[in-house]
Amino acid sequence: MGKVLYNQQFVERSKLIDIEDRGYQFGDGIYEVIGVYDGAFFLLDEHLQRLKRSAKEIQLSLPYELTELKEKLVELVSLNELTDGVVYLQITRGEAERWHHFPHESVTPILIAYTKIEETLDEASKNGASAVLTEDIRWLRCDIKTLNLLPNVIAKQKAVENNAVEAILHRGDVITEASASNVFMVKDGKVFTHPANNYILNGITRQKVLELCDKLQITVQEEAFTIHDLLAADELFITATKLDIVPIIQVDNQPIGSEIPGETTKKIIQAFHSSLQALRIS
Repeated sequence: MGKVLYNQQFVERSKLIDIEDRGYQFGDGIYEVIGVYDGAFFLLDEHLQRLKRSAKEIQLSLPYELTELKEKLVELVSLNELTDGVVYLQITRGEAERWHHFPHESVTPILIAYTKIEETLDEASKNGASAVLTEDIRWLRCDIKTLNLLPNVIAKQKAVENNAVEAILHRGDVITEASASNVFMVKDGKVFTHPANNYILNGITRQKVLELCDKLQITVQEEAFTIHDLLAADELFITATKLDIVPIIQVDNQPIGSEIPGETTKKIIQAFHSSLQALRIS
């Protein structure tokens, strides 16, 4: 929609990508999806810090400083008059002759950002949703937010084909995360989630939920849990940018807990909504 941020200019959306862009040919790049509520960014600084980390991990130079990028993204939202949605931000290593190794230093990384109207899943957040299980076949650096998403695409497609909102991933018997979100389990009033290591992406909403649990004095244990643990959980929920927090009340057609959003999950959702309300007031 509207203008696109292409490197340091705002341009009309058109044929912007060269056929030898390394993001197009190798998935050699990184990205972020940043939520916008009532025209304001939510946790923008946290997203940009994760972008910087991802760039460092794949030895990719950012085309300009985060302070300037932040200003550009704010201007992009204003130009496109985005009220509720997301900004998609992507940086590739640039355009170069197709060789697997990194191109020479004169190649300039290419940054693109655009806005997209996207609403939260309010009904699912209120009433709960279903999910499916599928094997986690991704690479071993899931902590880097790269463009290599084909395994996630295949997993999400399985969810869609089964009328589910998400596909929950497992390596062997251990739950990691989901195709496009993080997974939390509640058992006996305690919240469990996989530790933020190389097997999962440390989601920005995930980090916010951990912060809220601390404020709510809800015990959190960042440790691996199994498929059996998940199916025996009292409550289950997923988190992601603009998805926010969605209770999962059924997995592979098996009920989770009482098959309704649980009290602990609802407390966390309420606290999250309060954070968004504070954003609107400011």
